Amino acid sequence: MIDALLLLFGLVLLLVAADLLVKGASSVAARHSVSPLMIGLTVVSFGTSMPEMLVSFIAGMRGSADLAVANVLGSNIFNVLVVLGVACLINPLKVQTSTVVSEIPFSLSAAILLGFLANAALFSTGPELSISRLDGFILLGFFLLFMLYIFSISRAASEDDSGSPPAGSYLGSIAFILIGVAGLFLGGKWAVDGAVALAGQWGVDDAMIGLTIVAVGTSLPELAASAMAAYRKETDIAVGNVVGSNIFNILWILGVTASIRPLPFSAISNVDIVMVIVATLLILLAIASTRAAGITRPWGALFMAVYVAYMAYVIQRG
Repeated sequence: MIDALLLLFGLVLLLVAADLLVKGASSVAARHSVSPLMIGLTVVSFGTSMPEMLVSFIAGMRGSADLAVANVLGSNIFNVLVVLGVACLINPLKVQTSTVVSEIPFSLSAAILLGFLANAALFSTGPELSISRLDGFILLGFFLLFMLYIFSISRAASEDDSGSPPAGSYLGSIAFILIGVAGLFLGGKWAVDGAVALAGQWGVDDAMIGLTIVAVGTSLPELAASAMAAYRKETDIAVGNVVGSNIFNILWILGVTASIRPLPFSAISNVDIVMVIVATLLILLAIASTRAAGITRPWGALFMAVYVAYMAYVIQRG
């Protein structure tokens, strides 16, 4: 009963905190002549990725590499197929050109890079598959390149923008962001703690928890933030949040964790990396098929159907 209440309170806190974060981020974006897409790719993505960071870092430090890696991969799959799927059902998502030609391909490249690094031992005399300390630094190096790109286009947008800042308190907007991030962090922790405890009571093994209960739980901030952004018709934030979070998850979270403690990698996780790649390609396919309308509701429904099929596979493989 207590675990169920903890899960419920976590979910409620996530929704409230997500609303505050989107409000504050949108206001700060307008004040600094920074597009909502850029805020979604940075502030919102970082804030909503904090639960993944907490879970994967602690799991990695405790030697639970499967949980650390599965959490990131499962979260990225959930982000695309469910978070974007739900956001699309609320409002069709218009996607900026820069997202199509730069951010989404960067997210796709991050997944491919992770697959190559994790399987590098196949092309050498390495004893086993792993994400080594060197691999961690390589991931962090690509993360730095991504942040440099974000700040460069953010500065260019600022120079081109001549709009007036919105009314209201600037400190109030910052407070919304800080409270929202803190609430997402705490709400995500409560939700995951409750879900993991319930899963333990139901006899679910750790491998399944990583890709399902924990991955879904740590992705609830992205779901809440993107759904709220779509409801408020801030579709740039909805899309930017997902793309940015997926890049943060692979390059930043696994980069930091592996650079401190190498992560053994299970070959079966290659299937999940392929699923991340397929899910990202589905975004591009959806955009290409309905360019003017963006990612439409039928595509959102398809995304969610693909996720259900993937979950059936994960449960079947045990």
